[in-house]
Amino acid sequence: MEKSAETEHPVKAFGWAARDSSGLLAPFKFSRRKTGEEDVRFNVLYNGICHSDLHNIKNEWGTATYPLLPGHEIVGVVTEVGSKVTKVKIGDHVGVGCLIGSCHTCKNCSNHLENYCPKLLLSYNSTYYDGTMTYGGFSDTMVCNEHFIVRWPENLPLASGAPLLCAGITTYSPLKHFGLDKPGLHLGVVGLGGLGHVAVKFAKAFGLTVTVISTSTSKKEEALKHLKADAFLVSTDPAQLQAAAGTMDGIIDTVSADHALQPLIDLLTTDGRLVLVGAPSQPLQLPIFPLLYGRKIVAGSLIGGMKETQEMIDFAAKHNITADIELVPMDYVNTAMDRLAKNDVRYRFVIDVGNTLEAA
Repeated sequence: MEKSAETEHPVKAFGWAARDSSGLLAPFKFSRRKTGEEDVRFNVLYNGICHSDLHNIKNEWGTATYPLLPGHEIVGVVTEVGSKVTKVKIGDHVGVGCLIGSCHTCKNCSNHLENYCPKLLLSYNSTYYDGTMTYGGFSDTMVCNEHFIVRWPENLPLASGAPLLCAGITTYSPLKHFGLDKPGLHLGVVGLGGLGHVAVKFAKAFGLTVTVISTSTSKKEEALKHLKADAFLVSTDPAQLQAAAGTMDGIIDTVSADHALQPLIDLLTTDGRLVLVGAPSQPLQLPIFPLLYGRKIVAGSLIGGMKETQEMIDFAAKHNITADIELVPMDYVNTAMDRLAKNDVRYRFVIDVGNTLEAA
């Protein structure tokens, strides 16, 4: 007889999960595996809500397996460690992002790029080595191999730091990889949401000149006064686009909706890099001639490996970088998802799991 999610493992757990593509989240009893010799178990305290959580619970990418329990910006306190664990100890604060497994033998894993491992395992909606589904951080407890545990700096706030485990590394990694971390370079950031506002913060910490690119002026004051961007460009204004043409060394495009790429490519200088980190559900059109005339690059980037994720968290702690969040109780999660779909959040919802998740 096939075991249920509640009985397939020995450790009882509780969270909120979606049962179908309506995306409605509701209380869910399940179980976690016992703590292995290289595992870290921790009580979840906070979990950020990522736009990809919304895509997944509604099966907008066509990959959802239900019940689906999301959450990959997870911060908590260690309650148990396996006999071979050396990275952390009981009582430490830790984080888990999008990754909980990889093959450890491929070229990518050998180069600390577990995020590009062909056999990577995600924090939720993946099939674990034992054949069971992985469940994320919208839950009371988590267990993870220590390799995928992030040590949490003492001076980094837990709640507002949690979104860095996805939004932070998603923007930090391409800035580093594509050489867009050199003081004095000019960076454009498209979209001032959960990803975009963190991109601005990292870019300013690197010493870049930052222009926020948006479709309207509604976030201009926020970008310039609160986030300290150097300039604001309205992408629907031809005059502003023309004035800024050929001035940017790189652009981080965080938008996950359909949008035109050519106006952004035209903003790049020779050898400029447009890096896409948003994930639109439909393909975008890519004009080729603007790339040829200027040797410009359009690239993508997906989170980061574990070494770089720890580096990012340590950098954030050193430079006092956190996300701007709205802290919400667990039973507010469906309202939060509805608001997120309307971009009605400044800039990241974080669930106060530790204080508000109550077992049924």
